[in-house]
Amino acid sequence: FGHDCCNENIDSDYYLLCDTEQAWGIVLETLATAGVIVTIIFMLLLLIFIGKVQDSTKRSMIPIYFLFLLGTLGIFGLTFAFIIKLNVRTGPTRFFLFGVLFALCFSCLLTHAFNLVKLVRGKAPFWYPVLLVIAISLTVVQIIIAIVYVVVTVARQNIQFTTMSPEQRNMDFVMLLIYVLLLMAVTFLVSMFTFCGTYKGWKRHGAHIYVTGLFSIAIWVVWITMLMRGNPELKKRPLWDDPVISIALVSNGWVFLMMYMVPELCFLTSPRNPEDYPPENYSCQPKLMKKNFGVENQAYIKEETTTEFIRERTCPPTEHCSGVMQCVCVRSSGVKGSVEVCIWEDLFV
Repeated sequence: FGHDCCNENIDSDYYLLCDTEQAWGIVLETLATAGVIVTIIFMLLLLIFIGKVQDSTKRSMIPIYFLFLLGTLGIFGLTFAFIIKLNVRTGPTRFFLFGVLFALCFSCLLTHAFNLVKLVRGKAPFWYPVLLVIAISLTVVQIIIAIVYVVVTVARQNIQFTTMSPEQRNMDFVMLLIYVLLLMAVTFLVSMFTFCGTYKGWKRHGAHIYVTGLFSIAIWVVWITMLMRGNPELKKRPLWDDPVISIALVSNGWVFLMMYMVPELCFLTSPRNPEDYPPENYSCQPKLMKKNFGVENQAYIKEETTTEFIRERTCPPTEHCSGVMQCVCVRSSGVKGSVEVCIWEDLFV
């Protein structure tokens, strides 16, 4: 072993993983490893909590939480690709996965925010398949962008990331993240709308997304500014390029865990609160049917009253009846007409 605690047989590309003279690599890999462990624990907790979640709306968010944790796990893992020196293997990995992993995380946050905007207004939430389609579709856009860039740069133009100038490499890296920046901004804006609504119980979930987005924006502004302006002015390019991006990865990963996942897990198993939902018969009030008169001489018609239960109908898709309610009607009819009284019944009770 040398003075830097690295084995002499280790490739120089991996020296920062064990070099005590440049301790930033060891510090960041420690934080990243801790993040990986915590993320895996959270994923296991989600699997355990599936059967304990009483609120069906919160249960439908578990797949989105799991996708979010997968993205966070990848972010911590990607940190090692920036601690290891840039080479023919880490180059494409950096350019492809950085944007895709953050796109996945912000897509999950945006999907959750869309769902909360409906809930705070008393509207029916999205079903979990719809939530998954939204999150995955938003992520696929960044996947396509990254694939096209890597294929065009490496395959068609035969340009290696190691031979590119630091200025051009950093410029391409940031330009490749424009869609992720858009996702981040939209997520932050939509989270603000979660504070506007009647049902306040969902607003705390919107606050989790809002704070996470706020801290993420601050981190991204700092690391992009340092990468594009700060390092050149301090004459630390490219020496500080990898540490800056690595710090951004680790810090944003921990923001995702502490600002979003921890509070969400705390509220996941809380009992269903009736005050978080509109009354079941909020928009389905009893109604008086139009009287149907027969012949003018009522003396020749025997008066009778019958009661009919109609259970075949489901409630129309309105603001407060999303199809999961069933309409139960009681009809009283006679010579003077008929009266029908309807109430909504929860199918899952």
